[in-house]
Amino acid sequence: MPQGLPRRIRYAFVTQGLLASLVVVFGVGLVTLVTRDALVRQQLDVEAEAYWQRHAGQGALAPLPATAAIRGYYGSPVVAGAGIPAYVQSLPDGVNHLYQSQRAVLVERRSDGTLYLVAETRDVDRLMWGSAAALILFGLLAVLAITTMTYRKSRGIVLPINRLAEEVARWDPSQGDVAASLATSDLSEDRSREVRALSAALHGLAGRVADFVQRERDFTRDASHELRTPLTVVRVASDMMLSDPSMPEHGRRSLQRIQRAGRDMEDVIDAFLILAREGGVAPVSEEFDVREVVLEEVEKARPLLAGKPVELRVSGEASPHLFAPPRVLGVVVCNLLQNACTFTESGSVDVAIEADAVIVRDTGIGMSAETLRHAHEPFYRADTFSPLGKGFGLSIASRLAHRFGWQLALESVPGRGTTATLRFVPVTAS
Repeated sequence: MPQGLPRRIRYAFVTQGLLASLVVVFGVGLVTLVTRDALVRQQLDVEAEAYWQRHAGQGALAPLPATAAIRGYYGSPVVAGAGIPAYVQSLPDGVNHLYQSQRAVLVERRSDGTLYLVAETRDVDRLMWGSAAALILFGLLAVLAITTMTYRKSRGIVLPINRLAEEVARWDPSQGDVAASLATSDLSEDRSREVRALSAALHGLAGRVADFVQRERDFTRDASHELRTPLTVVRVASDMMLSDPSMPEHGRRSLQRIQRAGRDMEDVIDAFLILAREGGVAPVSEEFDVREVVLEEVEKARPLLAGKPVELRVSGEASPHLFAPPRVLGVVVCNLLQNACTFTESGSVDVAIEADAVIVRDTGIGMSAETLRHAHEPFYRADTFSPLGKGFGLSIASRLAHRFGWQLALESVPGRGTTATLRFVPVTAS
């Protein structure tokens, strides 16, 4: 039996059947009890009315009812009641049902005397409850039959949809063959027009997604080539110019900045390509020293603090090792440092290297709780009019960290600064 929706439907029908059975049992029982009391009352009222008619003509000599089912007693201030049971003399007027002794007692008090009619209800009870048992059995069988038929009908409607859900759950959009990836062709023979339409729609969706995946792969391949080619030209040209001994010092500094920017752009391209083929081709990884990468990014970030009374320092003696693309960690740390340096006007930016984490603390403007909730979203900025940042760095850092199983957490207090913690599982630590 498939899980999920069919199971919930089965539980729903079982619950419905149980509730319907309880309603049948209690309903028939209540109707039987009310009907039994009404029959007994009617019988006693008929006997009482007949006796009072005889009493009007014969007085105290009128014969009392004395049958196998009803026995009568009469008492008055003039004529004492002979053999009146003690338990009926204390009963109130009207019909009193004594269920434990299977009797019903009618007490009618008039000005000239009191009539007691005691009815044995054993036969009536046997007849009524026997009929009730038959009705309950018939009702339960009807509930069972109706519930079973409706469940089978509902199950027949739901099972094709459940099979569609299972196929979608196993669907791998990276497979080129849509029919093999989403094998819903067997549902085309289903008699339900809605299921056939849903199956056809899923086939169409699978085809479109397969086209999207192929276009993404083509873009990844083309972007890797087309974006790297001009950067290679820039790097080679700058190397040639730097090798010219006549190049003035200020020109060399500008060329070195161009080379650093080119390397940073290559790192960003690598990061985008890794994110673009997420879940597909595994990136080229190697074991590297985290400390070396962090120190390199710290040096790159120092020009961002030029002219600011901000101290950028590195603390911690740990030197953990990771197995991943080294430039991926560089891109993550670079984005964290750029945010810290950009939004800190005075104080310090501290980079702590621990055995299993890199922590960047600043004394900048900080973020509110609302900003923190959206900090990892692309292009989100708390102040849309601020020229600082584009709102994309933290999104890249978060996605890269998630891609490699790292944890990126942010803590911030407005006006007091922000702490970004990148936690990972090192290969070795020294």
